[in-house]
Amino acid sequence: MPAAAAIKVMVVDDQTSMRAMIRRALQDLGFKDIRDKAGAGEALAAIKSDRVHLVISDYNMPDMDGLEFLEAVRNDPVIGKTVFIMLTGSADKEVVQKAAALGVNNYVVKPFAPAALKEKIERVFGELV
Repeated sequence: MPAAAAIKVMVVDDQTSMRAMIRRALQDLGFKDIRDKAGAGEALAAIKSDRVHLVISDYNMPDMDGLEFLEAVRNDPVIGKTVFIMLTGSADKEVVQKAAALGVNNYVVKPFAPAALKEKIERVFGELV
């Protein structure tokens, strides 16, 4: 059973308010080491130099969308196994299927309740303490 405080998280969303909301939800769940970036490109560089255990990324972002980001993570030999949870504003079947094909660990439809995020994280890591 992993301690949430021991899991390093990178939150990636182009909306400042959404990053803040996710950070608060994670802090309420006991997460301590939470980093965030506004874009997938800078997040990718950051997690290559300082690895994390969990990436929570928005799907709809300029420059590099969540699927392209997921694909870049999965194709990297060092960070390829990092747990990746995708946030999406819609349950678009095509996006969900493509994310699954690329190896997403889970996805959360926005808007979401903190309990839903906790459940998605626990499905991958096991019960958090």
